[in-house]
Amino acid sequence: MLVKERMSRHPITIRPDTPLNEALRIMRDEKVRRLPVVDKAGTLVGIVLEKDLLYASPSPATSLSVYELNYLVSRIKVEGLMTRDVVTVAEDCSLEEAARIMADNNIGGLPVMRDGTLVGMITESDLFKVFLELLGARDWGIRVTVRVPDQRGMLARLAQAISTTGADIVALSTFWGDDPSNREIVIKVQGIDQQEMRRIVDSLGAVLVDIRETQ
Repeated sequence: MLVKERMSRHPITIRPDTPLNEALRIMRDEKVRRLPVVDKAGTLVGIVLEKDLLYASPSPATSLSVYELNYLVSRIKVEGLMTRDVVTVAEDCSLEEAARIMADNNIGGLPVMRDGTLVGMITESDLFKVFLELLGARDWGIRVTVRVPDQRGMLARLAQAISTTGADIVALSTFWGDDPSNREIVIKVQGIDQQEMRRIVDSLGAVLVDIRETQ
């Protein structure tokens, strides 16, 4: 799955000369926490986060009058608060690579580019939705977590054993185990009861970590 399949298209942008208060209003109206900043030619020149704007806002404990505050705030422009060295991804970047870039750079969103043009935004919220799909979080079934040796063919054996019962696998994901010698498999199945699923796990010599029915 690629970034272009899950990104938000036609992202809301602002100009470098946008006042702080206007940028905050746009964020709150549009329910976003970051805004790409583009120049008059539409070229990406920065990105500004909600926290950047809030940190720059005057403290409620200030001794300035409301008129003085309004005047000072009106003079604060996005160009003085935005991050200019923007980390971006191409629209054909894989989702896992985009997630790695976010994690490695401790950021929650990435502008998506096509031939130097901004075409979208991919955020942690978009990735959370994909995570729900990967684990079948919105599907009814038996959710099973098993620990298996990190050996070739273990996943195929588990899938084959489930398939022979006539059950349906609606979601399947693999994760690192508690040490490099094993893996954990999380699988969501329908058309099978917990007792039969336990029997399958035992027959494979795997460790049943968790089993539960989900709605």
